[in-house]
Amino acid sequence: MTAWLHIIGVTEEGPAQLAGPMRLLLSYAETVLGPQRFLADLEPMAMPRSRAVQDVSPDVVNRRSFEAVARALAGEAVSQSAERNLWDGRRLVPWEAPLDAMIDQVMALRETPTVILASGDPLWFGIAATMAKHLPASEFAVYPAPSSFQLAAARLRWPLQHATTLSLHARPIETLHPHIMPGNRILALTNDHMTVELVIDLLIERGYGRSRLTTLENLGGSDERITSGDADGFDTRDVEDFYVLGIECVPTLSAPLLTPVPGLPDELFTNDGQLTKREIRAATLGKLMPFPGAVLWDVGAGAGSIAIEWLRAARDTKALAFESEGERLEMIAVNAAALGVPQIEIVGGEAPATFVGRAPPDAVFLGGDVANLDLFDACWTALKPSGRFVANAVTLEGELALAQRHAQLGGDLVRIEVSSIDRIGPHRAFRPRMAVTQWSVTKAPHGFATNP
Repeated sequence: MTAWLHIIGVTEEGPAQLAGPMRLLLSYAETVLGPQRFLADLEPMAMPRSRAVQDVSPDVVNRRSFEAVARALAGEAVSQSAERNLWDGRRLVPWEAPLDAMIDQVMALRETPTVILASGDPLWFGIAATMAKHLPASEFAVYPAPSSFQLAAARLRWPLQHATTLSLHARPIETLHPHIMPGNRILALTNDHMTVELVIDLLIERGYGRSRLTTLENLGGSDERITSGDADGFDTRDVEDFYVLGIECVPTLSAPLLTPVPGLPDELFTNDGQLTKREIRAATLGKLMPFPGAVLWDVGAGAGSIAIEWLRAARDTKALAFESEGERLEMIAVNAAALGVPQIEIVGGEAPATFVGRAPPDAVFLGGDVANLDLFDACWTALKPSGRFVANAVTLEGELALAQRHAQLGGDLVRIEVSSIDRIGPHRAFRPRMAVTQWSVTKAPHGFATNP
């Protein structure tokens, strides 16, 4: 199948600087979508149809020519007739906000010759990355230009493979948190001139006010401008809307170290005592095994620590925190924002009724009410084949239930005991905490279980 949608990357020099094959695609497209600043540059590109095709339906010419150029870009030659039969029956359509409206604009044009003009590399936090979720690969093609990340890295002399690239465009500023670590270099797409001010506030609050900031405005354009300075003294008054933000993370001596490795300090979580403690949490995440794109159900989430650390541990993960207590729902939201994962999905109400209609998870953590057979059955039924199930218990009733399930389904049953230093009068001694019995099991493709 020949692609009907072609997504063309454009630099700040505009579409007038595109190579010949890209200009041919633009000429044959029935519809061109993109930012108004790019569409405005297309007006001088209008080309009349040749006399040879005056009596042929414009729609037929367009489809045939568009497909000919598409095949040429896939490795075939562009015929001379295709090069001649240019016409300017295009509709120039500016993007409509928000993103859902943009997607609707594109899908309404399905199977018609369509071009999207996008900044830089459309697959790097761009519209092509979004359309890849809605269209099969055979229906669209992508032609990248140098991305703003590449241009920014070149200006800063940063090896791009060692930098973190992320987008703060239409995303919460808190998503920056997991990447703020000593020596880390970050390149971030921005929303508008206010983004740098929000980043400065966040860095100072985290103890990273000494970090070096660089705003790289209008990269690749005639009015390109680069400004650098320390976060705690950066002048934001002249920063405009189109820029990439570079951050070299420099902590103060008192700044906390918060890495993506599970086991964050307990004191970072607002809680009412219902918190999976640090050492147990690290062991639990080790059995849950986060991986890119995986979905976790944290059932009886409490302060949300398991779900939050799951989201920090691997890219594009998802987590649903199921909790019935209203105050804890607020705690989960506060903790998730403070630790950089505001995308957590918080589900209030009594489980398992709240499971209805949810996408099946890759992993389930059951941290409370583990003796509830109905709750376990609902979790186990929802879990995907080859998914991981982990349950922690501290009561005799919970331990008995886990022992019975281990006998029925197999897996791994361990007791985790942690002691921490304390004082007894003038002396120091280890004081044991409550032991935790942990059952972990992998659901086999046939619905039973295998050892993890």
